[in-house]
Amino acid sequence: MTIKARDFDKVISKFGFQTKSSHHIFAWFEHNGKVVVRTKRSHTPKNRDLPAEFSIRRQMKLNSDQFRDAEVCTLSKEDYINILREKGVL
Repeated sequence: MTIKARDFDKVISKFGFQTKSSHHIFAWFEHNGKVVVRTKRSHTPKNRDLPAEFSIRRQMKLNSDQFRDAEVCTLSKEDYINILREKGVL
């Protein structure tokens, strides 16, 4: 599975990640005031595939099916929080 930059941006926005742009785009997810997940992507044009798609999904604690569900809007922010709880991140 490949991740396009626009899909990454859509998913982190949907889940409420905060972002900071530097030489990469850094994104982090806070829950109850604590940073629990961090990831980043390069400044790739929106319609291009990201080079580190496996790392991005792993850092977000999602498998390829879960990320695909997030892309097509069948995985909500609450579902994402439940996944993080199941994996012991929260």
